[in-house]
Parts: sequence; structure tokens; C-alpha cells
Amino acid sequence: MAAHHPANESTRSNRDADCCPTAEHALSEQELAADVRTLSAVGSDTRYEALRLIADRDEDICVCELEPALGVSQGAVSQALSRLYAAGLVTRRKDGRWRYYGATPRADRLLDVLDETRRLENE
Repeated sequence: MAAHHPANESTRSNRDADCCPTAEHALSEQELAADVRTLSAVGSDTRYEALRLIADRDEDICVCELEPALGVSQGAVSQALSRLYAAGLVTRRKDGRWRYYGATPRADRLLDVLDETRRLENE
């Protein structure tokens, strides 16, 4: 996100008077930051593929099933899942020595939107 620079305000005000209004969006700073965190959470191949694998299941998936499917180290899978959990995209529960992950409704909706935009792109 761009930093707020008071010096730019006077320049912007002078320019606005001569040109056009400053572009604005309807999101609060908190909403914008939350969206950036969410998009950042799926911004790596490992995290995105992990989320897809989790969301494609009707039931929670064991981390032991994700490791071979993703083809990365246990540490990389753990970091990816922690990041997705922190972003509110997956749930997790422990059963004995294993952790199980499931997609949240927010993750399902995000993936649905991505699928739809891909379909529109291919039309």
C-alpha cells in the first residue's frame, strides 16, 4: 500500500483544481488491509495449491495427505497451512498426533470467484 505523504496533498490539491478529482474507493483502511492479507495468503504456488486441495474435499484433510500431494517439505506445508489459517481461509483441528484442515466458507467463495473469472476469460 502506498504511504500517506502530507507533502503530496498540496500538490494533489493544486492538480485537482486544474484537472479532475482524486480517485477513491469505498473500502476502509482496515478492509483494504484485510483484503491484501487474504490475497497475499494465496499468493504462492504452495499455499494456493494447498487451499485448492483442501477445498476440493468434502471432509477435512490430514496434513499427512497434503505433504506428498504438494511435493514440498513438511516445514513448507506447515508454514503454508499456518498462513492460510491466519487469513481465515482454513479451519484446523487436532486428532491424536495429526492435524486436519478444512476450507472456510470464505475460502470456498474466493475460489468460486476465481473459477468464475477464469470461465469469463475463456469465453
